[in-house]
Amino acid sequence: MSIRKDEGNSVKKIVVVFLVTALAAVGAVGLSSCGGGSSSSSSSGGGSSSEGEGKEGGILKATYASFPDYMDPQLSYTAEGWTAMGEVYIPLLTYEHATGQPGTKVVPGLAKELPKISNGGKTYTLFLRPGLKYSDGTPVKASDFPYAIERLFKVNSGGSPFYTTIVGAEQFAKTKTGGIPGIKADDKTGEIQITLEKPRGTFENELALMFAAPVPQGTPNEDLSANPPPGTGPYKLINVHPGQGWEYERNPFWAKANSKAMPEYPTGQIDGAEVDVIRNPQTQVNDIEQGKYDWMQNPLPANRLQEVLSKYEGSQVENFSTISTYYFWMNTQKAPFDDPRVRQAVNYAVDPEALERIYAGQLAASQQILPPGMPGYEKFALYPHDLAKAKQLIAEADPADREITVWTDNESPNDEAGEYYEGVLDELGFQAKLKILNSDNYFTIVGNTSTPELDTGWGNWFEDYPNPNDFFEPLLSAAAIQPTNNTNWAQIEDAKLSAEIDRLRRRQLGPKQEAEYAQLDRAFMEQAPWAPYGNLTVATFVSSAIDLDKVVFNPTFGQDLTSFQFK
Repeated sequence: MSIRKDEGNSVKKIVVVFLVTALAAVGAVGLSSCGGGSSSSSSSGGGSSSEGEGKEGGILKATYASFPDYMDPQLSYTAEGWTAMGEVYIPLLTYEHATGQPGTKVVPGLAKELPKISNGGKTYTLFLRPGLKYSDGTPVKASDFPYAIERLFKVNSGGSPFYTTIVGAEQFAKTKTGGIPGIKADDKTGEIQITLEKPRGTFENELALMFAAPVPQGTPNEDLSANPPPGTGPYKLINVHPGQGWEYERNPFWAKANSKAMPEYPTGQIDGAEVDVIRNPQTQVNDIEQGKYDWMQNPLPANRLQEVLSKYEGSQVENFSTISTYYFWMNTQKAPFDDPRVRQAVNYAVDPEALERIYAGQLAASQQILPPGMPGYEKFALYPHDLAKAKQLIAEADPADREITVWTDNESPNDEAGEYYEGVLDELGFQAKLKILNSDNYFTIVGNTSTPELDTGWGNWFEDYPNPNDFFEPLLSAAAIQPTNNTNWAQIEDAKLSAEIDRLRRRQLGPKQEAEYAQLDRAFMEQAPWAPYGNLTVATFVSSAIDLDKVVFNPTFGQDLTSFQFK
């Protein structure tokens, strides 16, 4: 996810990011202890793997520490955005509504069934479920899918590299005209056929990402965060106020049409939600304890984690491991980080255990790209903390440019991690200047390659899907570098390593490929475009009015809005 599936608007990423793995979503005036849940409203339609016997109805009141990067399905690439929109926009394929490993399973979404794959792994054929409608009543058509894919290229989405292997998509990305010949759609039969230039072992996963969710034809090719397009999910977005919050209400056409066409998809128990952006995490914790809010999407502040766990673990708070990597990126295109010795020196100088203390129990120290739980992960540490070795490498490199701008966002403890990193660079003889941005637009700004002084900074990534390609192609391949919504923040262009990413992404994942991804992880760390420092654990914290046992934390989309219910 990225963003990032991050948690300070992390980019699954999602991301924040916190991701990839990616999180994000809801909030509102409740009816029980927070105003509470009304049992009078009826849940409309459809089955529900996540629904149980709790109270039906009510308005969930939730808080986010930052507004998502975008509230537009073709543009958002953060955990916050994906959590916020996960039950609003449904792609042709989607992920099982489940926590942990079961939630990584790809299942049919708007498509009747999983695709038929032919032509040597290059052609995917799907059929749209009949009778589907958007939340404004517009019928869903097969041709809405190619429209959405073209739209993501037209708005320069950070997710566009996932779809450039479709025949003609790379050319369309350049010209923005003429359509994408590799996608054929028949509105009469509902058939959608997608042909790739070459096999891509991750393509089913990428069809399940929100980037590929159909939207009505005629949806403007611009950022629609303030007025999101109609969706197909059980909830719709209303009253979106960028930087401040948004609301959800039930999609009226879910009950009338979509739940009947998708009976296995959960309908949800709550009637809606109101989300407020509250930037002080201490206030968020206090408000949850007092029943003013029902859920906080972002992680608990580090200095309150143990206190909250001691009081509420198992009843109002639960920890979830995320498939994520936190790191400092270095811009390999400009001095001083164009010299690999300088980048390696930074890796020796950064102490992951010090950062583990800064994150106060929410981070496990690590020094590599792939996180535990991701296929291909093999633990190694090329750069054991050694300040003397780091200073020796800096002396050998003798960089002429010693003035460095360090970027991070203003969510704790990411801001503290940035302050630590600034101190490390000063210790190495640089004149570091810390630049702390609002987390709402951090990844948008550092993802614009024309932003001045993009030297180095904080980043994180939560999984978009359970394939190691997700931690390489969007983050480290040369093809991922783009002028805006860039996610290769190190801007590394290594032809040999990019070719290896391209080779591996064509293959289905197996033991041999996992071993090769482990080797790729090591090869990139030898080039040291990042200084990775850990993998995140996040806590879901809810009020006493919410049934914690029912809350689903999906590895891609975070907390599932359809799983919240009042006791």
